[in-house]
Order: sequence, then C-alpha cells, then structure tokens
Amino acid sequence: MKRLAKLRLILLFAILALVLSGCGEPFLSTLQPAGEVANMQFGLMKLSTYIMIGVILVVTIIFVIVFFRFRRKDDTIPKQVEGNHKLEILWTVIPILLLLILAVPTVTTTFKLADVSAMDKKDSKALVINVRAHLYWWDFEYPGQKIVTSQELVVPTNQKVYFNLKSLDVKHAFWIPAVGGKMDVNTDNVNKFWLEFDEKKADEAGNLFYGKCAELCGPSHALMDFKVKAISNDQFNTWVKAMQNVSAPQKATSDLAAQGQAIFNKSCIGCHAVTPSNKLPDTARLAPNLTDFGDRSRIAGILPHDTKHLKEWIHNPEQFKPGNMMAGKYPQMNDQELDALAAYLMSLKVQQ
Repeated sequence: MKRLAKLRLILLFAILALVLSGCGEPFLSTLQPAGEVANMQFGLMKLSTYIMIGVILVVTIIFVIVFFRFRRKDDTIPKQVEGNHKLEILWTVIPILLLLILAVPTVTTTFKLADVSAMDKKDSKALVINVRAHLYWWDFEYPGQKIVTSQELVVPTNQKVYFNLKSLDVKHAFWIPAVGGKMDVNTDNVNKFWLEFDEKKADEAGNLFYGKCAELCGPSHALMDFKVKAISNDQFNTWVKAMQNVSAPQKATSDLAAQGQAIFNKSCIGCHAVTPSNKLPDTARLAPNLTDFGDRSRIAGILPHDTKHLKEWIHNPEQFKPGNMMAGKYPQMNDQELDALAAYLMSLKVQQ
C-alpha cells in the first residue's frame, strides 16, 4: 500500500509539472524576464532560491550523517555541547553571512528601482505615462505627447518608460508580469516607477505583453486586463504622430459605418471619446478612449478582437465583466443597430 501511495504522489507531481509548464509564455511569465527591471528582480529570486536550497541541502546532509553515524546504541547520555563557544559562534555567524549576501544586492536593487528622478526634472525628455485605473478598465495618458488612449498601452523598446499610477475608484495594482513586478494603484496618492521593455524579448512575445490587475478590486478583478504593445522607437514615434493627427472624430468609411456613427453619437459619446487629445480631467473620463479601437488586439482587454465578440460585448457587457460600469448606460439595440455600431468602431484606426 505504501508503494502505491508513493507512486500516486509521484504521478501527481508529474501531472502538476506538466500543467504548470504551460504557464511559461513569454508575454506573461515572470520566469522569462523581458526587461531590465524584470532581470534584476529575477536575479534576486534566483539568489534567494539558491541560498534556500543550499541551506536545505546542508541541513539534510548533516541530519543524514548524524542519523546513521551516531545512532544511539545504548542508554548512555551523549556528550553535551551546551556552552561550546566555537559552535555558538559558528551557527550565529553563518546566518548573518547568508543574510548579508541576500540583503546587500536586495537593498542596492531596491534603491535603483525606486529612482524616478529623471521624470521629475524640469524640461525632462523622459517618456512619462499617467496610468488611471477604473472598474474595470485602464486609461493611459501621454502628457508629453498630449494624447490619451485606453486598454492597450503602447511603449517603445530599449528605453526607460516612467509611470504615474493613480486609481479613480478602488485600490488596484498595475502589473506586467514579464516586464516587472507589480505596483499598487491607490486613490489617495500617486505611485511612480519605471520599466524597460527589451526589444529581443518583445519580438519573442509577438510585441504584445499581457498586463493584469494584481489587487482584489471586485467581482471582475480577474478580468481587469490590459495589453502592452512594445515596438521600436521609430514605430512608436510613427504611432504618436498618427494619434496626434486625429484632431476630430474620424468619418465613417461606409454607409453601414455611417449608421453606426450616428448611433454612437446618440448613445455612446457621452462616455467614450474618439479623439486622443482628451482635455477632460482624468476624473471626468467615464469610459475608455476609443480613438484607435480598430487597431487593438482585444475587446475590453479579454475578448478576441472581431465583430462577433464586439456585438456580444455591446449587447450584454455584464455577462463578460460582472459589475462593470457600462451595463445599463445605453438603450438595447437590435441586430441591425449592432452591426452598424460594430462596423463604425472597427473602422476607428490611426494606422494603415
């Protein structure tokens, strides 16, 4: 029976290893670092893991040696080592050395990661992005470029990107697992940090990283996703210029899209903007900016980006993200109206 139990245990671990190995996607895995911040944090993880394994191995070896070599063979009391200064010094110094080996690089890395002085300098040329978290979507404002977008963050590779993080409702956490650790997004203060996106790793990830909310913020916490397009500096500048060129809502390119634009202007424009130069204060932005909606990779951060899922989302967003603020804010639409509105939204592209 004992042998059978061991076999079951081994089989269970084998299945777990097989299943968990599927988590190692380059666009999501913390074990495949894709930037300077992630590399530093991964290095600390490896260092602490190696120390832990080393301690376990040494203790296990000592235990095995003692167990077999010094097994009690009679009733005599073993030699007592209480008060042995050499041993007391030894098992006091070793833990201190281990802590120093772990603490020095940890403290050094922490100060380096917390250095956001470049974004606060007067006339700074650093790329700064204001991130605003809502239930359950993300707003991204580029104050230096005077553009706003939502749900999909666009960043250049191989340069530092600085973030101002704030929440407009409840506590959230901003996290791009493959690129760096999470940072709290609070309602009462602005947290700052920086990330760098490695060009080679971005290519391996298809230039699209997954972002998550890492704070339990409500019933759709697990669905509060966003995507990060990491592209070359030239491509980023091209995207910025294309966004800046949209000074007025784009005109519909077909009769069906024109019908959809009319529906949008009647039912949706009170919450959604379709120009990137959104001059409203962040507290007045009620829903994602849709200027480049047609260029995005996901609907609401989670659904495939196609007409079918867009119509299903508009028809009943509550079934995909319970507790979202979109449900019930506009009249129900028939199939023809949904077709028209979807055609208009899919035509909102800033790049060909």
